[in-house]
Amino acid sequence: MIGRLMTMTAHPGRGGELAAVLLGVADRLGGFPGCEIYLISQDRADPDTVHVTEVWQDDASAQAALTAPPLAEGPAPADVLALLSAPPHRTDLTVLGGVGLPAGGRP
Repeated sequence: MIGRLMTMTAHPGRGGELAAVLLGVADRLGGFPGCEIYLISQDRADPDTVHVTEVWQDDASAQAALTAPPLAEGPAPADVLALLSAPPHRTDLTVLGGVGLPAGGRP
């Protein structure tokens, strides 16, 4: 399993909008093959900073989600990018296990 931590900073005062769009992305990923966790969090001290915690079965699953065509009723990548004041920061992780992962969720 792989993990990613994404930190995104919205234009001033638009963190709630960014979080809402990312929650729409999370809805689209519900049931997506290989997606184990896609968690959206807003920074308490800076509401314009939004974090995405991802856990995927493998890198191929994560890549497939990035290249999948957006659904007509869901947000597109451009919707996220339009709200950002700077490029997102990505940290790649090796997932070792923990609460919230499916049974046998250890590599």
